[in-house]
Amino acid sequence: MGKSKLVVLTGAGISAESGLRTFRDSDGLWEGHNVQDVATPGAWLRNPQLVLDFYNQRRKDVLAARPNVAHKILAELEGDYDVQIITQNIDDLHERAGSNKVLHLHGEILKMRSERAEHRLYPVTKDIMLGDKAIDGGQYRPHVVWFEEPVPMIEQAIPLMYEADIFVLIGTSLAVYPAAGLVDYVRDNVMKYVIDKRIPEVKRYKHIVPIEMPATQGIIELKKMLKR
Repeated sequence: MGKSKLVVLTGAGISAESGLRTFRDSDGLWEGHNVQDVATPGAWLRNPQLVLDFYNQRRKDVLAARPNVAHKILAELEGDYDVQIITQNIDDLHERAGSNKVLHLHGEILKMRSERAEHRLYPVTKDIMLGDKAIDGGQYRPHVVWFEEPVPMIEQAIPLMYEADIFVLIGTSLAVYPAAGLVDYVRDNVMKYVIDKRIPEVKRYKHIVPIEMPATQGIIELKKMLKR
C-alpha cells in the first residue's frame, strides 16, 4: 500500500516567519506601496520601472531569507506521506527546505518571462532592468501573477486537492481568489488541519481541526496529531 496523500496549501503566513512580509498584515500597503501601483497589469503599463524596482527588492528579500521550521517539517513529512504542496507564495523556501512537489499558484520571483509570452521562463537572481529584452523583443517581467491576471495553475491544483487523504492549510486568510476556493475541492470526509494565528472562516467545511498558532509552532502540533 502506498503512502497517504498529504496535500498542503500554504500562504504568506508561513513565509512571514522567515522575514518575508505580506501586504495583508496591516493597512493594505505592501512594503509602503499600494498594491494597485506595483502588482497589477495597469501598474506595469503606467510605470514599469516602479514595478521592476519593487520586485527586484522582493527578489533580494527572498534570496536573503531562510526556510523556517514549518518549511523544514513539511519536507520531513515526505518520509511518511506523499506530500504535495500548493503555495500562494512566490518564494522558493519550500524547495530550499527540501520539499520535492511544490506547485506555485502565483508564480515564482526567481523566474522571469517576456511580457509577450507567458510560458517560456528564465531563471533570474539579479535585478531585471528596463530594457532587458527577451528573444521575442518583449521586456522581461517577473514571473508572478498580478492582481487582475488569470491564475493558470489553478487548473492543475484542483485535481490535487481532490486526491488529498489529509489536508493542511497553513498561513492563509482565504481572502484571495481563486486560491481560496481550492478548499472546496477537498472531499468532505478528509481531515482538514488549519494552522494560523487567526483561523480563517472555515465553518462550512467538515472535519476541521483548528490549530491557532503561528506556522512554526502549529506545524509541531500537527506533527504530534498525525502520529496519534
